Amino acid sequence: MSAWVLPDHIADVLPSEARHIEELRRGLLDTARGYGYELVMPPLLEHLESLLTGTGEALGLQTFKLVDQLSGRTLGLRADSTPQVARIDAHLLNRQGVARLSYCGPVVHTRIDRPLASREPLQFGAEIYGHAGQEADLEIIELAQACLRNAGVKGLQLDMADVRVIDAVLAPVSLTAAQEARIHAALNAKDVAELEVLARDLPAAVRRDLVALPRLFGGVAVLDEAQRILQPSPALHAALDSLRWLASHAQGMDVSIDLADLRGYAYYTGMRFALFAHTPEGRAGQTLELARGGRYDEVGAVFGRNRPAVGFSLDLKELVAAVAPRPLVAAIRAPWGMDAGLRQAIAELRAQGHTVVCALPGHDHQVDEFHCDRELVPDAARRGAWTVQTLRTETSK
Repeated sequence: MSAWVLPDHIADVLPSEARHIEELRRGLLDTARGYGYELVMPPLLEHLESLLTGTGEALGLQTFKLVDQLSGRTLGLRADSTPQVARIDAHLLNRQGVARLSYCGPVVHTRIDRPLASREPLQFGAEIYGHAGQEADLEIIELAQACLRNAGVKGLQLDMADVRVIDAVLAPVSLTAAQEARIHAALNAKDVAELEVLARDLPAAVRRDLVALPRLFGGVAVLDEAQRILQPSPALHAALDSLRWLASHAQGMDVSIDLADLRGYAYYTGMRFALFAHTPEGRAGQTLELARGGRYDEVGAVFGRNRPAVGFSLDLKELVAAVAPRPLVAAIRAPWGMDAGLRQAIAELRAQGHTVVCALPGHDHQVDEFHCDRELVPDAARRGAWTVQTLRTETSK
């Protein structure tokens, strides 16, 4: 195998895409800062037990493990930044009030969870700690929407669920972890036949509700249907009322509900959501999930501080593929030389924020990311001075 061949689902990011990703990163961080979120930078690796405690088996399978040559302890390369941010909130900041934190950095996965995914996503996210009310849920949804709009995404669809619905349905019965896992898998697959088999020994009301859940998806009217046909309970009503309130306040997006969507069930404790958008022209007919999040109030418990928490994350490498390319950066072409006037003119232009590309002797510059629409030339009216003039194109001649 050639030395330059990278591992499967690992790729270099070349200039055009790298510039676009970096511009998106800056825009997202600025958007989060505009909402009052403070930036944190957790490490790429840390002790394995800190990364995985309380996160469930799925994240453990996604995490690369290695041995620390200094201590002999097992380390992990982070596969998700949220547990690290929870650790920061619990042990380093230790604030009594609300903490709003954002982050952006690479994570590494041992395997992909869907076709064409990268094993090295660039994860951006935001978290609110310390407020259990639905106001924080709405704020995190609005921030995710604002971030995607800042990136140039249009036509967003908000898909919501709540793990408390299935908890309420199964509350009357006692199930083993294996039984629950099989029921959750069947609900996610909307496999009614399998659900009927799994629920055959359960009370009639529970069996009826389980079989009904897979068809409870669609518009907000689904919540009224669920209220009508599912066995009533305070927990069920609280979940449905919360989803109804969030849907009524989600502005500028199509809203859908799927009460059988249990992705991340072991992680979330309440509302969970995903934001979808259609891809740009050229990939017509495709809809991508661009951001996901929800409430995970137990995330800090393993660190000794069980604070309410809600947040979202997205992969910038996936986001860049879902938005239109940005125009090239306008630049000024300049000759290479040691003339003092030339070097001063170039320095002044760069200090003003202009991009100046010097053509090295004997070479025409080759760049993909800059459009040299101007040129630095000697000023005919002032000896030793330099001036910027617009480059003539074929259409302007």
